Amino acid sequence: MMKKWLSAAVCSMMFAAPAGFALAQSPAAPTAPGTPATGARADYDAAVKQADADYKAATAKCDGMKNNAKDVCKAEAKRDRDVAKAQAEARRDGTQKATAKAEKVKADRDYDVAKEMCDDKKGNEKDVCKKDAKAAHEKALTAAKVDKAAATGSRTDVAEARADAKKDATDAAYKADKERCDALSGDAKDKCQADVKAKYGK
Repeated sequence: MMKKWLSAAVCSMMFAAPAGFALAQSPAAPTAPGTPATGARADYDAAVKQADADYKAATAKCDGMKNNAKDVCKAEAKRDRDVAKAQAEARRDGTQKATAKAEKVKADRDYDVAKEMCDDKKGNEKDVCKKDAKAAHEKALTAAKVDKAAATGSRTDVAEARADAKKDATDAAYKADKERCDALSGDAKDKCQADVKAKYGK
């Protein structure tokens, strides 16, 4: 059951994103004082207003829940609000830097939700859950790290960012697989640890 949930959670974290993440090609021109916002600026203001309204409605539903279900609900509401605002800002600005920021916000908030979900578990199952969440988080951060480097650095910086991101993701995945071995004992545990080390070249 846990394996099934983890697969769903990881897929959700890696691929789910609110609709409308098409970025504007150029930043919106500043609006003069006293002038109604138009174009990209108006779209941004409307998106922020909608995100706040949705968040208020979502948290109201959370208040009727209890224990960890309430914590997960609130984390999801915060994630949806923050991601919607970051993506609206990226569409408004139309820059690679803003895109990278939105990608990072989504990865971080998905991670917050996943960690809350792990709190329902106990012992090694909980430890594995948290490390799986961390591994998915590091993998999701790859695009943000590369886009940030592309916005501010050279091709060499991008290559280094990509290499660093890959290493971080691999290290997190190694720790998650290694944690699974702790549920075993004796020869089975030794073999599990040896297999994990061989898999990651440790």
